[in-house]
Amino acid sequence: MDAIALTDVSKSYGDTLAVDGLDLTVEVGRTVALLGPNGAGKSTSINMLLGLTRPTRGRVEVFGGSPGEAVARGDVGAMLQTGDLIPELTVRELVDFVRRLYPEPLGLDELLRMADLTDLARRPAGKLSGGQAQRVRFALAVAGAPRLLMLDEPTAAMDVESRLRFWKSMREYAAGGRTVLFATHYLEEADENSDRVVVIARGRIVADGTAAQIKAGSGDRVVRFVLGGQAVAGLDALPGVSAVEVADDVATLRTADPDATVAALYRGTSLEIRDLRIAGADLEDAFLALTREP
Repeated sequence: MDAIALTDVSKSYGDTLAVDGLDLTVEVGRTVALLGPNGAGKSTSINMLLGLTRPTRGRVEVFGGSPGEAVARGDVGAMLQTGDLIPELTVRELVDFVRRLYPEPLGLDELLRMADLTDLARRPAGKLSGGQAQRVRFALAVAGAPRLLMLDEPTAAMDVESRLRFWKSMREYAAGGRTVLFATHYLEEADENSDRVVVIARGRIVADGTAAQIKAGSGDRVVRFVLGGQAVAGLDALPGVSAVEVADDVATLRTADPDATVAALYRGTSLEIRDLRIAGADLEDAFLALTREP
């Protein structure tokens, strides 16, 4: 039995088609990153898997049944972008209140430790920072020891250190054979914390595989060098170059033929090339190529 199965699923909001004929199967025990630009259909797909939104067409199954049945059994936990905490309750009281709603919850102290909340246990939920509140939402999502955990932009508002601790806890939770589906805009999180990456654009899947497979499938390589204030006019006309980006005085050329590009840089331009580097496409490069508007 698969944890998740979406078959020819579409969802429309009036004249807007948010999800368009989506087919997606996730096996039990996998950790899957769901990537896509804003408006690609990620949150809509997660909401349908939680039974919060009904598809316009197609079938949505969680552990072989309807999303509502899976949620009612306590098989699904979710950490969404929206949802307020009860401000008057302390962190400890809030987490304990929610965990007691489930038949076989995780222990209170275990939850506080897993979400890095032990030192905040006595603080009222209304006095938490944005990142601290996100950690509480994670504790609430795993309180019932769900077999499927769905996370929608889970590290929003977290600082770098909190993000690292969060993903360590998530990997610890998933290691018990649980299934995790998470949507994120932090592509390095998808690269480091998933065993499968699904990229959605315009409501459809445009890539599905490991992060390494998706990076390799982008085709392009990257040529970078320090500009030193020099003009970039004409770089987009170099052999093999499909895109030129400049940030912090560093030029990045995406190219299908790095040898020809580098040769033309030295022989066909008057630029002084410094700190030249050639690398394979990273996940961000592949993502931009896959989701670029036609």
